[in-house]
Amino acid sequence: MMRLPWRVLAPHTAPVRRASSVPAGLMNFVPACSTTDAHSLELLQDFVTRARRLFVITGAGLSTESGIPDYRSEGVGLYARTDRRPMQYAEFVRSAKSRQRYWARNFVGWPQFSSHQPNSAHKALQRWEDRGKLHWLVTQNVDALHSKAGQKRLTELHGCAHRVTCLGCGAISAREELQRRFISLNPEWRAQAGAVAPDGDVFLEDEQVLHFRVPSCDDCGGILKPEVTFFGDSVNKATVQFVHERLAESDAVLVVGSSLQVYSGYRFLLAARDREMPVAILNIGPTRADHLAELKVSGRCGEVLSVIQPL
Repeated sequence: MMRLPWRVLAPHTAPVRRASSVPAGLMNFVPACSTTDAHSLELLQDFVTRARRLFVITGAGLSTESGIPDYRSEGVGLYARTDRRPMQYAEFVRSAKSRQRYWARNFVGWPQFSSHQPNSAHKALQRWEDRGKLHWLVTQNVDALHSKAGQKRLTELHGCAHRVTCLGCGAISAREELQRRFISLNPEWRAQAGAVAPDGDVFLEDEQVLHFRVPSCDDCGGILKPEVTFFGDSVNKATVQFVHERLAESDAVLVVGSSLQVYSGYRFLLAARDREMPVAILNIGPTRADHLAELKVSGRCGEVLSVIQPL
């Protein structure tokens, strides 16, 4: 088992000046952060080099560099910018009006949300897989950017917004197919879009969605829902068990771009602690698992991971 001593990452050396990994137009959702210093990069490189079967957990902080906002980042996350909160599972299931509002917003936001592309951090992790460094990657994101980057050893813990499920018969279909059905059912419907949310919908006033029509499942007439885990719902037990098995096969854990505030991801850090596995965290700002980490690096995911080699 690889063990590393605790490292406190004080800025021992001057920051390394590198071009930003984030295009200027996408910086709005990335929290303020100074350039990661050279000493921190050396320690993270040492951590990755020592690992032979690396288990990686990613979160919304990875995708902010692709232009998708997160929920909790100071100053730029959804909670900081608005008083809006994400859809709750119980509300979606219980209320046809809530489903209408959700799908109308999602319909308007889908063209932009579905067009986002992987950034340098997604691409770096895919290269780590190709080189045999990365044993398994678990993402809490629902944006499909890891898949777009070519990641194969991947579990989408909270599902994927590019898929739709029927709550009646369980049929899975493509979100793009549902978009075509929305257009067919609502040929004259128009709405002015507001700011985009992390789950892909936009802000619309209630009166804007009154006449929006929502289709049912083609197979059974059941309720259609994004194949994602809404707040208040739980992750499939078989998925959780599968991830625990992949963790047991690994020898180190790296958290990238997640505050781990949601238990569904944090539980794997607790399991890693029980297995006495070394943990490193790359994130802007504090996380729920800082006390479990032997190494904590602050920095933008793309800038840091693009210079770490899977040796």
